[in-house]
Amino acid sequence: MNWLKVFIAAFFEIFWVIGLKHADDPLSWAGTIISIAVSFYLMIMAGKELPVGTVYAVFVGLGTAGTVLSEILFFGEPLKLSKMILVLILLLGVLGLKLVTNEDESKGAESS
Repeated sequence: MNWLKVFIAAFFEIFWVIGLKHADDPLSWAGTIISIAVSFYLMIMAGKELPVGTVYAVFVGLGTAGTVLSEILFFGEPLKLSKMILVLILLLGVLGLKLVTNEDESKGAESS
């Protein structure tokens, strides 16, 4: 359940990052601000149960990959093979972090 919070937070991160670049009216700015609030709230809640460094790395990695792909698909950013390879490497790193982190080791100082 905590990893789901991280994935949803990263999904909302994509919206607020795009909003920072493309928002041009009060409604789109409101959506951007709401996306920031939801994204950070979910990331903070997940960080209370999972290792914060891993949560942040997964959050930023997924958000970055999603933002790059969204810019290509929806905003005409040129598709470059080198960029896609680097996004794939980033996603592999995110997946690796998630696979090697279990929720039992998450309590940090509390578990020692």
